[in-house]
Order: sequence, then structure tokens, then C-alpha cells
Amino acid sequence: MNRPQDAFGPLLKSWRTRRRLSQLDLALDAGLSQRHLSFLETGRSKPSRYAIRQICEALDMPAAELDIMLMSAGFAPQSAHASWSTDVRHAVTTSIAHVLKGHEPFPAVSIDRIWNLQQANASAERFFAIAGASGNPNLLREIFLPGPLRSNIGNWSEVARALIRLLDLEVARRPHDEEAKALLDELRELPGVAPAIADRHKAHPAPVLSIVFTIDGAELRLFSLIATVGMSMDATLDDLRIETLLPADEPTRQWFVNPDR
Repeated sequence: MNRPQDAFGPLLKSWRTRRRLSQLDLALDAGLSQRHLSFLETGRSKPSRYAIRQICEALDMPAAELDIMLMSAGFAPQSAHASWSTDVRHAVTTSIAHVLKGHEPFPAVSIDRIWNLQQANASAERFFAIAGASGNPNLLREIFLPGPLRSNIGNWSEVARALIRLLDLEVARRPHDEEAKALLDELRELPGVAPAIADRHKAHPAPVLSIVFTIDGAELRLFSLIATVGMSMDATLDDLRIETLLPADEPTRQWFVNPDR
């Protein structure tokens, strides 16, 4: 991660403003005095590492942004992902695999913050292959790029609006995440996306998104649930999401329960 050029005070004020909190509100949430918080914003006081963590937790900041705040005050980044042991990483990966398997016979995947596929259960692999997925490791590109999968989503415009909104929120939550910003810009430039997202007020907020697939003449109605993994102060776990697809009606449930129909 590159060391930011912003000083701690302006960054703190920017985040507080973004969260629409007064100095008093944030000070109370972080367990600090309003006077001390004011001095931190103006640069009259230097924050301790502990104070930065308290403030970042009160602001509900992602772990990557915590690292930026730490570095702006002259501290080393927390970078929890760099210290993960092989055993811990294996344990988390295995646990997520168990969660995905437990969702059978319905599709479930684990993804990172910008929807790069990490793991998928057997039902997800089978379903996306039938639905026309090309194998793109990024699920957003898979859905947005013109192709069989996109064509098989009956309410694609609605889905596109909702997913752009989700990525928009991710970028707002991580203002220094250049990778997420680049992906958002890329998706907005794809054919058909601009008209789909023109009515931004129609975007369906997380965590529930309805998706209608048309496959071999069957109309499959599903809804998506997205859950985060871990705690916000852990940089690696903060990146992970689990997305599960569930049937929205009985015919769809039967389609998955009886794959050899």
C-alpha cells in the first residue's frame, strides 16, 4: 500500500464529514473528549495508535482505510493480511467451504470486495455453467459483459442498477481503493449499462436482490443474500463476502432440488 500524502487531521475531518457526525458525536462514540478530537483535526495534537483505532471503529471504517489513517499519523500499518499464518488461512478457507457446501443444493460463492470469485459450491459451478457463464474470475464482469449469461438474466437492467449501487457504496466506503474505482468506471462504460442505471432511485439496496434467469425455457426466480466475513478491523476478512442464491418460488426450488428432472 502506498503511503498517503494526506495528514491525519484532514483525513479525520473528511471521514467525519462523510459520516455526517459532529465532533461531539464522534468524540462520544470514540471515547474521547470533544476538545481532544478538535485538536486532532487541526493538528494541534498527535494521535496515539489506540486513539486512531477507537476513532476508526466509531467511524465504521474498513481495515484498509485504518491502515491509511495509521500511516498518515506516522505509524506502521496494521496490515492484518500480511501476518496471517498458513494454518489460520487454511482454517478460514475450509470453514467458508463448509458454509458453501451446507447451502447445497442451491448456489453459493465466496467473493472479495470487488467480486473476484474465491470459492464456489458444486451447485453454483453447475448452475453458472448451464446459465452460460464464460468462466471470468470476476463475477461483476461476468454479469455485465455481453454474452450468454447476461442474455439469460431476464431482469438484467434491475440487476445492473443494484450491482452498480453496491459497488458505488464500496467505493464510498473505501475512498482510496483505486481497484474498485477502476472496476466501477469500467462497468459503467459497457454497452447497455448507462440506460440501465439512468434511474438511480430504482436501485435495490443490499442485502436482498431478486434475479430472474431464463434457462432452457424455465423461468428461475432467485434472490441473493450477501454476508460479510469477519470483523471490520481485520484487513483480510474484511475483504471477504459470501453470496447465497435462494429460490423465490416453488418451481425454482424444485429445479435445484431435482437436477436430473
